[in-house]
Amino acid sequence: MELGVHVADFTFPGGPSALGDDLKKIATAAEEAGFSKLSVMDHVWQIHMVGPPENDMLEAYTALGFLAGVTSKIKLLAWVTAVVYREPGLLAKAITSVDVLSGGRAMLGIGAAWNEEESLGLGLPFPSTAERFERLEEALQICLQMWSDDEGPYNGKHYQLARTLNSPQALTKPHPPILIGGAGEKKTLRMVAQYAQACNLFNSPELPHKLDVLRQHCADLGTDYDAIEKTVMGPLDVGANGERVSQQLDELHALHELGIQHMHGRIPDVSDLRQLEIFGEQVIPVAAKF
Repeated sequence: MELGVHVADFTFPGGPSALGDDLKKIATAAEEAGFSKLSVMDHVWQIHMVGPPENDMLEAYTALGFLAGVTSKIKLLAWVTAVVYREPGLLAKAITSVDVLSGGRAMLGIGAAWNEEESLGLGLPFPSTAERFERLEEALQICLQMWSDDEGPYNGKHYQLARTLNSPQALTKPHPPILIGGAGEKKTLRMVAQYAQACNLFNSPELPHKLDVLRQHCADLGTDYDAIEKTVMGPLDVGANGERVSQQLDELHALHELGIQHMHGRIPDVSDLRQLEIFGEQVIPVAAKF
């Protein structure tokens, strides 16, 4: 089982003037500890589950470009991109750029978006739920076309592209892996089965059922359920001094028994780096054997 770090809070003790150095230290420590993925949120204001909206928040793809330059092994993605915040052609270009500049380490994490407050605040589009899901599917189709040999037009309900040229192409072949966030049974998990290489679910009592729904969608579409990486987003916490290592390992093992292959989450006081080091010393090597 693999683990990943989600950086969702950029309000570090050193403030904005030290934010770049702090983020570099976090990324370097996460990579050295053996985490397989490093992500940032695609929000423009801080979300209420983490802190007040006035707290520091970086734009996701600018941050990922920075992280590409200060790391060498860890996979990079937004967890997850809000589909309506960028036109799909530009989104595919941004992910391709991160992939090329990182040496082939980019992923597309994407979802239908949910934060109406920040969207209205900064004038970002936020159509109805039904339309956002329609746009999500079209965006997936556009990205896949731009990562193929087909540079012809794309004519959808919401997006029209005259020429899907993408040069340079992504280094990752056949394309950067796609992770779709969300657990909606009719639309989201069907799109995972049809388009994605990874899903992202929450650690809840419904998790086994959601996996069964995904398995059925794969059977209906003729895709390989086992080829889809099953990920869970949730807290990662070994305690300030490692007092929760055993409990964290038990939680990871229970998820592994359900078929989860990757656990991704926030680490408390991540800029302190100590928990990252403890994960690298006491958790990641053990979890890798599950």
